[in-house]
Amino acid sequence: MELILGVDYGDARTGLALSDPSGLMAFGAGCVRAEGMKKAASGVAAAAAEKHAARIVIGNPINMNGTEGPRSEKCRAFADMLRELTGLPVELFDERLTTVSAHRILSESNVRGQKRKNSVDELSAQLILQDYLDRRRNTGV
Repeated sequence: MELILGVDYGDARTGLALSDPSGLMAFGAGCVRAEGMKKAASGVAAAAAEKHAARIVIGNPINMNGTEGPRSEKCRAFADMLRELTGLPVELFDERLTTVSAHRILSESNVRGQKRKNSVDELSAQLILQDYLDRRRNTGV
């Protein structure tokens, strides 16, 4: 089986998650703190190499009405950059409301302040990757 790196791309912090080898579970794998798309892509590419990822899944923030806005376009450009840097398959995956869910989980866990700020991107990446793994397992793709 292959390890899959999940990514929640952000302008300042990019959350990371990694699957287990069987593709059943996603685990938080930290954050890349970098200003600018090129630096973030380099950081994610380095993490993919370090963790021996065979595939990268990036959350695509599609609007609630199904259209793609400016943020989604940035994620597409980021995905293209990662494909070029890593040579790995890079997929975009619909992540509507993932950050909202991450904030809710952290609120329910009573995580506040700086600790919350440091956790939300990694947790968002973990939720994106877990949703991807679940859909892939359920659809047999």
